[in-house]
Amino acid sequence: MLTHAGVLVVGEAPGPELHVLPLGATVHRILVTGGDGVRRDVCLGLPGPAEQLASTDYIGGTIGRYANRIAGGRFVLDGEDVPVATHDRGNHLHGGPDGFDRRTWDVVAHDAGRVRLRLVSPDGDQGFPGELTAEAQFSVTADAVELELSAVTTRPTVVNLTSHAYFNLAGPGVIDDHLLEVPAARYTPVDETGIPLGDHAPVAGTPFDLREPTRIGDVVRAAHPQLVRARGVDHNFVVDGAGWRRMAALVAPRTATRMEVWSDQPGLQVYTGNFLDGATTSRGGGLLRQGDGIALEPQLAPDSPNRAGWPSAVLRPGETYRARMAWQFHASG
Repeated sequence: MLTHAGVLVVGEAPGPELHVLPLGATVHRILVTGGDGVRRDVCLGLPGPAEQLASTDYIGGTIGRYANRIAGGRFVLDGEDVPVATHDRGNHLHGGPDGFDRRTWDVVAHDAGRVRLRLVSPDGDQGFPGELTAEAQFSVTADAVELELSAVTTRPTVVNLTSHAYFNLAGPGVIDDHLLEVPAARYTPVDETGIPLGDHAPVAGTPFDLREPTRIGDVVRAAHPQLVRARGVDHNFVVDGAGWRRMAALVAPRTATRMEVWSDQPGLQVYTGNFLDGATTSRGGGLLRQGDGIALEPQLAPDSPNRAGWPSAVLRPGETYRARMAWQFHASG
């Protein structure tokens, strides 16, 4: 089942079919049958490993050690100051300039229904303490693609893993007409570099109120300072509830296709592809531009290692970090 150009294939029609690259444990394709009866790829993807390494957009990659941002690339752990690699306006982002999305993961297991990959990150990698052994297991059911992430460490460290898959349920083109619902009463306002300004804030009365299905094009064009500053949505939503729950629903009316995101994580980073600038060629040969896809990333909130009272990112020897997420596909009404 290791197919052309080293792509790992899991699942088959009429259910979802997932293509994974060992480079970055990357979601390369997800083929599903839409509510219009047409089978299509619903993920953005690049032609191959060379393009993946040349890109700075994290397209489809498994992100680590720390997804999202750490202010100034520093945090205190057990009384010690820990500096980590920075490459985003003075902050740490998505594991640093050589994050997990740029590493070739080992294939541990692969059959018709699942693929499990492993990556060993040495002590001091990008500044993070401890040797970290991370695993990503993708599996396919009749209507969903599931991802289980886990990690163990040899020293106290911080961990926040997620997938940076971008979705477009209607094929090539912008996602303006997609409807997005996120059951979150609070979101995290950020400064001009993406670092939280303080505590979470109510979504009520703002364009970040996505508790009912909302057209994405209307949200990203709203004249709200947070949207102007980020050039669209690039914000953490504190999803209501705890444990395994529905974190988002995305609907493409044109193709009558609905995707639900499920996870056990505290938050969901919603990113509307604000910095896709036409510099990258997609797998289909077109240029990827702003708004061509949306990333819905279950994870901890940005800068959590520096925020007392927020869910902790600390992992210690003898503990196992775990994060689960699933993308479930249906015909929409």
